[in-house]
Amino acid sequence: MNVETKPLTVKLRAREENRLLAGHAWIFSNEIDTVEGDAEPGALAAAVTSRGAPLGVGFYHPNSLIAWRLLSRQVEPIDEAFFKERLARAIGARERAYPGETSYRLCFGESDGLPGLVVDRYADVLVCQVLSAGIEKRLDLVAQALEALVKPRGIFLKNDHPARGLEGLPIETRVLRGEVPPRVTIEEAGLRYVAPVTEGQKTGFYFDQRDNRARLVPYFRGRQVLDLYCYTGAFALNAAKHGATKVLGLDSSGPAVQLARENAALNGLPAEFDEGDAEEVLRTFAETAQPIQPDLILLDPPSFVPSKKHLPKGLRAYTRLNQLAMRALPRGGLLATSTCAHHVDREAFVGMLREAGVRAGKSFKLVELGQQAKDHPILLSMPETEYLHFALLEAC
Repeated sequence: MNVETKPLTVKLRAREENRLLAGHAWIFSNEIDTVEGDAEPGALAAAVTSRGAPLGVGFYHPNSLIAWRLLSRQVEPIDEAFFKERLARAIGARERAYPGETSYRLCFGESDGLPGLVVDRYADVLVCQVLSAGIEKRLDLVAQALEALVKPRGIFLKNDHPARGLEGLPIETRVLRGEVPPRVTIEEAGLRYVAPVTEGQKTGFYFDQRDNRARLVPYFRGRQVLDLYCYTGAFALNAAKHGATKVLGLDSSGPAVQLARENAALNGLPAEFDEGDAEEVLRTFAETAQPIQPDLILLDPPSFVPSKKHLPKGLRAYTRLNQLAMRALPRGGLLATSTCAHHVDREAFVGMLREAGVRAGKSFKLVELGQQAKDHPILLSMPETEYLHFALLEAC
């Protein structure tokens, strides 16, 4: 058994501990005064204030901007029992949030006390992303804990996120344990989906929009729905199931469109899917008559803000996209729109929508305001854990 009980010591500069004491889980490299011991990426380190008061134990990385990631406020063994307890707590929270469901984000990194570990559960298959050297060094312990708790058919590593480069980790995708099929059929809210766990976007499915899909159910009936960036078709299929008169889903990815069509057939629903560029399509709908004249438009674009320096450009892109959607809607029409970039905070998101409405020359009411699903918990004291914003607007 791998037990680590004698970590290094990271000593902070004077008055740099306040953010950590307020509940944040990271220490940045410029906040550290000294490191006692021979440190390597992912080593355990006890953090102390400039006066030596203990702050907790975490993963240390000598070459990363995020130099220390909190594991525990107490110095304790970081062994299989530790990972099993943390993961059991995370599973319990999902079971309370979504009783009877077997597919969800099982672990969301810092929010579940396991910095740099993302685990998605697809029934009896688990997909992991490792974003910290500390978790990478202890991957066997994580796998052992997951096998004991979930007893999965297989565990797949989807380590293709660019953030791994910041920790000096290689890009790789491979089977970690057991047997992993390329596609898994899952169920959410009475609908079945084929999730491409080894080759799809993210880890194969967008669990983070689960609550927002449920939020929209009362608004679909009698609507003509245009779902842009539809991916596997989850929003569109919910619309078709819950009374929309016509549903068209569009995505620029041919494989995604084919998968959405498979999911429509799997559920026996009449939604249509095709390839298309969102901005071009919205300009067409705003300016010319089409077979479907949508009065509910769904916008779930990819992140336009990969880093903080891209925020101004990204906000302009979001504004332009939402402006086009607003122009295409009639009075009483609904716009369900999202951003998935943690550099866009809630205030910036709402401000962007306000600007888009002004540019579209229309007034909108804010009907609903949402966020990422409950299986992607947000730490109140750590804004970095909040990344998805959702709004439902009605054209006045």
